[in-house]
Amino acid sequence: MKIVIAMDSFKGTISACEACEIIAAVIAELVPNVQLVIKPMADGGEGTAEAMLKSVSGKWISRTVTGPLPDMSVEAGFAWFENSRTALVEMACASGLQFLSKEQYNPMKTTTYGTGELIKCALEYSPHKIFLGVGGSATVDGGIGAATAVGWKFLDSEGIQVPACGEGLEKIVEIVEPPEAISAAVEVLCDVENPLCGEHGAAQIYSPQKGATPEMVNRLEAGLANLAELVLKQLNCDIKSIPGGGAAGGLAAGAAAFMNAKLVSGIETIIDHSNLYTELEDADWIVTGEGCFDRQSLYGKVVSGIAEVAAKSNTAVAVIAGQVRLSHQDYQKLGIETAISCKQEDESLESAFKNCRTLLRSAAEKFVRENLI
Repeated sequence: MKIVIAMDSFKGTISACEACEIIAAVIAELVPNVQLVIKPMADGGEGTAEAMLKSVSGKWISRTVTGPLPDMSVEAGFAWFENSRTALVEMACASGLQFLSKEQYNPMKTTTYGTGELIKCALEYSPHKIFLGVGGSATVDGGIGAATAVGWKFLDSEGIQVPACGEGLEKIVEIVEPPEAISAAVEVLCDVENPLCGEHGAAQIYSPQKGATPEMVNRLEAGLANLAELVLKQLNCDIKSIPGGGAAGGLAAGAAAFMNAKLVSGIETIIDHSNLYTELEDADWIVTGEGCFDRQSLYGKVVSGIAEVAAKSNTAVAVIAGQVRLSHQDYQKLGIETAISCKQEDESLESAFKNCRTLLRSAAEKFVRENLI
């Protein structure tokens, strides 16, 4: 029997790699002569670089860069894959909410400048392609921070560089291109459809999660609209309504404008580069999962991507998740055989988080008992 284990992370508790290892250990212990293949998964958010490095031969390049606040330094880096001359920059490593205390949340002040520094470092390796993972951001700066780091200038009415953060957006009146454009092809790994502006845009939907007051939301909305208008007038590029442009506080739209980036499906890209198609050709099962298996999981997330690929090879799909909030009828439509929840119905979330690894092992044992023995 061959089983592929392709877990996403359980955000805030267990990484994708660790989740795969826990499940693999349980199956190896209970099922004799089983062939196990581990392929940690991600959709472009936090943990994408780690998952890719586990699935594809590459190395981690460490760098000290600017954190989500301009006066903050963080130890970050990017994944480098020599064979394909590809870099993967995970913006959460430099500009992520993880670096801030609740008291520091403020999307008027946070910046993607450190992410741009990582892109600049990656360019030193002369890559053919740069993947940009955009989940977990602390920012709503429309990508002007990252663009500033790679040579763009955003000037106010007096010709002075505006702050490379959310509060700078409304002050921009002129955009100055760098002497040279980025030579590598840039692809933004994105799993949302939210545009840059409007009721479903970066400011309205995401900035409150990052500390924005109602007044800040309005200012950020106006600032992003100002940026979009200037980009259209001065660069002849319409970023206002790009599906997914609002990801990471508009970094996705900014990358499209200032790095000529394409927005692509994160999970589809990771699957394509992990050799998963080949591994599934003779696999009996693939086990996937995430922290919460709910309706969002059905659209552009790891589980839906895995189910779609598995259907092509007639591989049975099992989901092991922190919580399962879909009925059997709902997930069966996606071609998923079984879904097992780690958290029990009468258990508190606090208890489930505290005992997450034990619960994951128990869920893996239940999967084996019900399906493999």
